[in-house]
Amino acid sequence: MIDTIIQVLVKNGLIFGFFLVGCIMLLSVWFSNAITKKKIPGVAIAILIGLGLALFGGKKGIADIPLFSGMALLGGSMLRDFTVVATAMGADLDKIKHAGLAGTIALFVGVIGSFFFGAVVAYTLGYHDAESIATIGAGACTYIVGPITGGALGASSEVIAISIAAGVVKTIITTIGTPLVAKAIKLDNPHSAVVFGGLIGTTSGVAAGLAATDPKLVPYGALTATFYTGLGCLLCPSILYFLVKLLVG
Repeated sequence: MIDTIIQVLVKNGLIFGFFLVGCIMLLSVWFSNAITKKKIPGVAIAILIGLGLALFGGKKGIADIPLFSGMALLGGSMLRDFTVVATAMGADLDKIKHAGLAGTIALFVGVIGSFFFGAVVAYTLGYHDAESIATIGAGACTYIVGPITGGALGASSEVIAISIAAGVVKTIITTIGTPLVAKAIKLDNPHSAVVFGGLIGTTSGVAAGLAATDPKLVPYGALTATFYTGLGCLLCPSILYFLVKLLVG
């Protein structure tokens, strides 16, 4: 009986993946409401659970286990990019245009600031070659920009892994911290959400943090955060890398 159920779940991996994620979200929201009194958003708890589950698998996390193979598609780049694009559907273009200059400035400040913060940390950790410093600096932008930069510059797998870890930590901090500081930084309108997304940049962290703050702000923050990733992929392995090269030789 159990073997039959497992075979059915394996053959319908994507459906089971949706069911599993739904259960994780249900548990996370309950834990957030009942235990933390909403001080920690449910989405942040769900991310921590996901990271914990990834330890039980291989290169693809729990998707390496046949029963959870559907998670590879559910958590893959196709559906990820689809959800990122879908967030823009609820945005008001007039409000985005109103924040255009501020959002553009925020993008460049966010990418360059994060890059050099990560670069300084990398240097203090003992990485003194330009390729490693730039890769870890790019990881401080997002966990997508890091490996793309590392691959372009020929960085070692160890350094690329560190860059991904840096981006993941940033995502978690953004997810948890956004609703906690939203009131203090007046993150309560589309204009501020556009600027916030441009400064922080990690699309998943910004979207999750804004969802816990005010779901109506998600499209605005996610939109500039998406541009942030693209801008980081352009600047980090090129102009910013050459600047690091000039500084460290």
